[in-house]
Parts: sequence; structure tokens; C-alpha cells
Amino acid sequence: MPTNASMTLSEMAVDVLSTPNARLKTEKSLQHALRWQKRFENNEQIAIGMAPPPFQPARPELPELVSPLDVPKRKPGTTEGRIALLHAVAHIELNAVDLHWDIIARFSDVAMPIGFYDDWVKAAAEESKHFNLVSDCLEKLDSYYGAIPAHAGMWRAAEDTVEDLLARLALVPMVLEARGLDVTPKMIEIFKRAKDTGAIEALKTIYAEEVGHVAYGAKWFNFLCGRNNQDPKEVFHSLVRTYFTGALKPPFNEEKRANAGIPPDFYWPLADELSVPAYI
Repeated sequence: MPTNASMTLSEMAVDVLSTPNARLKTEKSLQHALRWQKRFENNEQIAIGMAPPPFQPARPELPELVSPLDVPKRKPGTTEGRIALLHAVAHIELNAVDLHWDIIARFSDVAMPIGFYDDWVKAAAEESKHFNLVSDCLEKLDSYYGAIPAHAGMWRAAEDTVEDLLARLALVPMVLEARGLDVTPKMIEIFKRAKDTGAIEALKTIYAEEVGHVAYGAKWFNFLCGRNNQDPKEVFHSLVRTYFTGALKPPFNEEKRANAGIPPDFYWPLADELSVPAYI
């Protein structure tokens, strides 16, 4: 791997994806993102480049990855339940770090405007911050990321869409991350009842910034559909029906989804026939 100072953006992405330690992964993610974002200020030219990403990202030995049905269920009203909830969020955020760097390296052969890369680098940096915020909350509760089994369902969406950028945009930001907009307000209420101000602030930060990540997905999905003279709604419905079994699960946060550029006629027609798999 080249030195940090000579890495292309794709090589930075692969560096993050190849780092198993979660805290080190997010540290590298933030460092690479800052270098990309400061490139003009530092009078530095960074190529997008091409570097083959791993099929699966490097991960720490813990948590143990199990079937979604085998992840322990705990009542959220207990300390153990709140730890389990925070652990699940941390796991999602770490997956999101890898997903956002992966979309950069995986599809670097697709000609995209520079804003595409700006958006996903920014999203990866914010997901790194989110993971660290939630991990800090876990440690304040005398736990840590890796203490509880987790599942690999969210990354399965990346594997399923490894050769299709449109499908990746539809499944990850527009379905899985949009689901986070639906469920986070209830999580915030759980921690308000427990008067856990650290967790409340962390979840509020995640909630506010995830709208932007969903919006990036919708923006670039619509961009590609427009370039290919395709109807975005029809393509979205087709891709979700192709890659999902089960049903999209209401209630939907229609306000935040609209803020992110996803109108109700994208997801409501799928709610009657499909149900979201246990990725999140």
C-alpha cells in the first residue's frame, strides 16, 4: 500500500476496508477524509484511481457474527437492553463506514462527477464519528463494541450489489439507511427515559446526519437514472423487488424521508408486498 501522502482516493478506501481494528479503522477513515476534503486548501491533487477492494472488509475478532435470529434480544427498559441497543447501533455504524468507502473503490470504473466522491467521503467520515460516539457511550456503561454477538446482514446488501451501482444506491442508503430515519426517534425516547444524556446526544447527531446520507443515495440514484433515461421510481421498485424478500416495514418517517428526497410513492407501494430483512 502506498504511503498516505501518495494514495489515490481508491487506495485510501481500500486502506480503511483492510483495517480490522474498529477504532483504527475509523481513525484512518477520518484521516483520509480530512486529506481529501483539504486537498484544495493544501494545493494537493488526489486522483480517484482504481484499487480493487476486498469482497468483505476486515473486521475485529469480536463481535461474533451470527444469524440475525440468534442475536440476543433484551428489554430496552433495562441497562442490559440499552447496552444491546447501543451495540447494535455501533455495529451498523461500523458497517456504514465500510459501505461508504466501498462504494468509492468498488465503482471507480463508473464515470461520476467529483461531487459523488465528495458526498461519500463526507458520509464515511460522519459514520466514523458516529461509531466512536456510540462506542464511548458503551464504555460509559462498562461495555464495549464486540461484547455482544452481531449479524452480517447489512454487508450482505453490499455483496448482493457488488456489480450494480444503481442497486447499491437503492439498497443501502435508500432502504437500509432510510430505515434508520424511521426507528431512531423511538431509540432517543428510550434513552430519554433512562436520562442517558450522552446516548441522547449521540443518537440526535446520528439522526440529523443520516438524512444527508440517505439524500446522497437518492441524489445519485436519480442522477444515474436520468443519464440512462430511466424512470427512477420504476427502477427503484424493480431493484427492491429483485434484491429483497419480505416487506418494507411501516411506520415510515415520511417527513425525514421527504427531506432526503424519497417521496412516499417510492416506498409505500412496496410495504404491502415486501418486508425489510433483519439488516438493521
